[in-house]
Amino acid sequence: MEHFVVSARKYRPQTFEEVIGQQAITNTLENAIKNNHLAQALLFTGPRGVGKTTCARILAKKINQASGGDLEEDFAFNIFELDAASNNSVDDIRNLNDQVRIPPQTGKYKVYIIDEVHMLSSAAFNAFLKTLEEPPAHAIFILATTEKHKIIPTILSRCQIFDFKRIGVLDTKKYLEKIAVQEHIEAEDDALHIIAQKADGALRDALSIFDRVVSFSGKELTRKAVTENLNVLDYDEYFKTTDLLLENNIPEVLVHFNAILSKGFDGNHFITGLASHFRDLLVSKDKITIELLEVGDNAKKKYLSQAEKCDLRFLLQGIELANDCDLKYKSSKNQRLLVELALMQLASVTFDGEKKNSKPYIISAVVFRSKTAKKSNPIFAVKEEIKIVAKQEIVEKQIVKELKTPIVDLAKVDLKNTAPRRSALSLKSLERKTEISKIEVDFEEVDGLPADAFSESKLLLLWETYINTLLDDGKKSLASIMNSNVPRLDNGIIHFQLPNAMMKDQLDRAKFPLVKYLREKLNNYKIDIVVDVNEEETKRYAYTPDEKYQKLKEKNKAIELLKKTFDLDI
Repeated sequence: MEHFVVSARKYRPQTFEEVIGQQAITNTLENAIKNNHLAQALLFTGPRGVGKTTCARILAKKINQASGGDLEEDFAFNIFELDAASNNSVDDIRNLNDQVRIPPQTGKYKVYIIDEVHMLSSAAFNAFLKTLEEPPAHAIFILATTEKHKIIPTILSRCQIFDFKRIGVLDTKKYLEKIAVQEHIEAEDDALHIIAQKADGALRDALSIFDRVVSFSGKELTRKAVTENLNVLDYDEYFKTTDLLLENNIPEVLVHFNAILSKGFDGNHFITGLASHFRDLLVSKDKITIELLEVGDNAKKKYLSQAEKCDLRFLLQGIELANDCDLKYKSSKNQRLLVELALMQLASVTFDGEKKNSKPYIISAVVFRSKTAKKSNPIFAVKEEIKIVAKQEIVEKQIVKELKTPIVDLAKVDLKNTAPRRSALSLKSLERKTEISKIEVDFEEVDGLPADAFSESKLLLLWETYINTLLDDGKKSLASIMNSNVPRLDNGIIHFQLPNAMMKDQLDRAKFPLVKYLREKLNNYKIDIVVDVNEEETKRYAYTPDEKYQKLKEKNKAIELLKKTFDLDI
């Protein structure tokens, strides 16, 4: 059996030109050697697997070559490597100090590479200070560490510091392509890109993952094989999830999420990946930011295609909701439900897009309102009887259909083909507040307009939909009045009974938009609403905020002065 050498060792760079992603540092070191301007103590710091030890070895070899040595000589006897993780005591450093005094037998310099130097004890650091500050002319120290903050300041001040950066995804992918060609491996572009992303800026990790995946799939490296072996959620899953969210298909989204969990993926991993997917779609919407999209060529086409379907508002709220779910995930006692709720909210972002709700991503209360909160509502009781007779699926489809059509603003109503309305107001000259409170439109029964027949059950559904719209718009008082009783249909006339005249006046002021809404939805322009008052029922209902205010004003007239002075609201 032939001895196998891992790619991280087999393809370790032997010259500065072969080092990937650290051009600024390698150029500086080459110029320092060329101009004889190299410090005697250097500190290489940065993440793991980015080339610190490799650059230290190349530098150690080049120093003696540049000083007149043989270019083919590796000067192995002049290079000393010390692992500070296992040699971190004072005695180890004292032995090093003794060795430093002896000049090299060949070449001009002795180079000491101390890896993981932050592992030295405080006493060892202090023992090393004097030698590091005034080393012999033939000694050069190269310190390497991943945690610069653990090195004492007196050591840092004596070193020339080089900060190594993480290697970019594209640079890592190109290097893997080069190795795949040398190893005669057919690798898909997306497969190598996933490996580069998984390595998180460490080239050594990328080569280790590459060896592992090649052992799994052989000479053909596919995206499917990589995602399966690395337990990475394929980006196709996120594309499918986003399509379902844009279609407002909550059931399919939940089923798709369940399929992902059944493959062994974690819910937190899925929701954080979805947030990153939304981020990638967001940067794909602008030519300026598209360079921030670090994906393969095939994936980039899919991102650009899906980004055209996504609204900017959907992506921004999607990132916000996904990140919020991620923050709450660890502390949640029901983590699956938390992710499912986030997905349902995401599927509702574009569901009510034309209506100006304060929280458009919240699922409509008509569909998901709690039964316990509606037991006292007479409309709910009638609605339940309707559902017993009708099929539940038909009723729910009707609700969804009605919700998708927003209530038409009266200021934008187009009545070109109808008789002219009688209104002396110029809506353009009024502020929005005044417009809502003063608008009055007289709807006449005009021959030629449709007057379709409709059932009382459909009327009740539209009545409740309008109540929920009022709640979404913050008109809780009017919604409470409409919710206090059940409308009754009699010969095309809608009769609604209230317990007192004050509630009747408030409903009469908001009657015209309601009539307009019902006429358009029912396609019947001859219906009208008659509001009756039944004083015998007055005691059965709690006071409205306006009634409470009137009662308090009767007891203490100073309340009116207080309200005007501080501009208070009821």
